[in-house]
Formats: sequence, structure tokens, C-alpha cells
Amino acid sequence: MKENFKRKVLKNGLTILFEKRDVPVTSLVFAVKSGGNDESLDEKGISHFIEHLLYKGTKNRTSKKIAEDIERNGGELNGFTGEETTGYLCKVPSDKFKIAIDVLSDLILNPLFDEKELEKERKVIFEEMSMRKDNIHAYVFDEIQKCLYRGTMEIDVIGTKETMGKVDRQQIYKKFKQIYTPNNFVLCVVGDANFEEIVSFVEKAFGNTKSIISKQKIKLKTEIKIKERKGIDQAHIVFAYHSPLPKDKKVYAAKVLSSIMSEGMSSRLFSEIREKRNLAYAVKGSLEAHENFSFTWIYIGTMKENLEKVKKLILTEFEKVSSELTEKELNSIKTQLIGQYKISMEDSQSQMMNLLSSEIQSKAEDYYHFEENIKKVSLEEVKELASEVKEGKYSLFALVPEN
Repeated sequence: MKENFKRKVLKNGLTILFEKRDVPVTSLVFAVKSGGNDESLDEKGISHFIEHLLYKGTKNRTSKKIAEDIERNGGELNGFTGEETTGYLCKVPSDKFKIAIDVLSDLILNPLFDEKELEKERKVIFEEMSMRKDNIHAYVFDEIQKCLYRGTMEIDVIGTKETMGKVDRQQIYKKFKQIYTPNNFVLCVVGDANFEEIVSFVEKAFGNTKSIISKQKIKLKTEIKIKERKGIDQAHIVFAYHSPLPKDKKVYAAKVLSSIMSEGMSSRLFSEIREKRNLAYAVKGSLEAHENFSFTWIYIGTMKENLEKVKKLILTEFEKVSSELTEKELNSIKTQLIGQYKISMEDSQSQMMNLLSSEIQSKAEDYYHFEENIKKVSLEEVKELASEVKEGKYSLFALVPEN
């Protein structure tokens, strides 16, 4: 696919990424290189609030019209807020691409920030906070982040009722104007579209204002925390540890280690905890690599009385990998990862997010070199990372049934 890839940075700093595909579906995303980690403690959640409000109406479209222009043309519309990125995306039939790019551009260029809609959406966000707390899986992953980081990353990306209860239109609009400038945007398109037409449209639609986003310093920590909750039957455990950043080539060794330990039914922990001992149904994990922070998580759902046993099994497997991993197993995992990489490129939206993530982390072109970088991972690199974990450099959060 690399031969079909194009990149252009406009004079105003906006980056356009494009992978040409002769398919009937095209995916696109406008992403601003800012999120929860770029917020102070007393404004945490404001990026997420802005994301919600941009769908509530523009100078040209009502919120209903925004949805209709995409959905009535067979498309899907969505958005997301992370710690380092906020995105506005859609997937449409390729012949409707011009409508899609016009709608998304309208969202980020002409939002109304209507006062009445703002107050209504504040209530929606409060409901989302309650939903995340009630949703066990969302809750435990929010909590493990608090065990890994200090400062603003100890607060959920959607903020708190206190921070989002007091933020007003003036603060929101000021933050929007500071961040939503062309030099902070990436437009990524994967599908059947014309690159020159994309460039021409964006050059005409966007101005030349620029700004610098002030980044919060990320402070690491390790912590073990257990909380009780009524009405649940299982202990929900997330074991996590800090991993190399994407700018460090050892991130590929971290990906290999994660796959060995907990990615899939052939992983060591799935075999040891579920298949051999029948201690859990769900055993899974993944590497979360971002530009300025990176960690690997392992999730296991088990009975409360098995918590310590499961923790010991996890650490034992890291010990085994650090001392017993063979070239044969390593090469098998590399083959697995390369195969999964190829499969992930099949869907236009998945590939769009692959390229965007790679761009935010370093540069999009790196994604096309995934296979060769995985092949370069050495046995010693993987063993060294496993050794650091078994020596106690990890965090753990468990939500367990209340007695």
C-alpha cells in the first residue's frame, strides 16, 4: 500500500495523509493533535466537551442536518477524544466523499457553541460519566490509568462533574480558538478519492492562523489498588506496566512481548489461566502506545478468591519469558504479528486510524515499515522488557465483589 500513499503539509501547517484505494468506500478523519493531557487539572474534560459541542450545530447546519448529510447518504459519523488527539471521522460511499469532507470541515470551522445546547450537552456528559462508572470494563481501564500516572492523567479524559460543571462558554470557546488552528490538524483519507482535489478543498477552506499547544509533563508512577463494589460476581483485574515510547525502536519488542503474554487464544496467559486452570473466561491484553506515554495492559476476569493466584501466574510467566524465551517462539510471534498487521489494513477505516495513530506518534510512513521493524526485534530485547516487569515495575487495579 505504500506506493499508493501521499503526504502533504500545507503552508498553514495542516498535514494531509492519503492512501488511494479503488474501492466503493472511503474513510476520513480530521484530527487535532490535542486531548485530555493538554489540559490543566481544573479544566480536565474540556477537549471532550468541545468534541460533543461541534456536533450540535454550525453556521451552515443544524445538528440534525449534520447527521442527515452523512447518514442519508449511507455514511457513518463519529468522533473521539483521547489524551493526545481529538478526532472527527466518517465512513461513506466513495461517490459521497465530497459531502463528507464538507460536513467535517464545517464542524471544525464553523461551530456555534450555542449556550442552550451547551447546557443540554453538559447533562449528556454527566450521564456519560455515570455510564462509564457503571460500565465495569470502562471503569477498570479508567482506574488503571490513575495507577500509572500522576497529574492530569489521573483524571478521566471526560473530566469530572466538578470540572465540567463549572466550565462555561467563554472558557470553551477560548480553548477551541487556541487549539483548533490549521497547524494542529491532520486530515487522513483512505479510499477512492482524488488527492489534488482534497488539497485544493482544504487550502481554500482553512485559513492561516497558527498556535502552539502547551503540553503537560507526564509523570509516571506504579500503584496497586483494590476496590470493592456491590452487585458484581467477578474480580475484574487489570495488570499494567509502562512500555517504550513509539520514538524508541524497543516499542516493537514491547509489542512482541504483549502478544506473547496475552494477545489471543495461543498466548501464554490465556493458556495458563484459562485453558490449564480454568480460572477465567476473559484473558486479553494489548500495548497502548502514544506519542508521549505508552503502557501495556492485561485484563482478567476471575473469582475474588483467585486474585492473588492470578497475579502470581502473571508474574511467573514474565519470569519464564525473561529466562526461557526461545528463537522459535519469538519467530512464531513475529509471524503472527505480521499477519495481523496485514489483516488490519483490509478495512479503510482501520487503515485510516492506523495511519493517523502512526502520524501522531511519529510519522505515518512508519506504519508501512511495521513488518521490517518487527523482524528486527531480538530475543534479548524481549527478555529484558519481561525482566523489568517481573522485578516489580508494574501497576494493578482490581474491582472485586463486596463481602
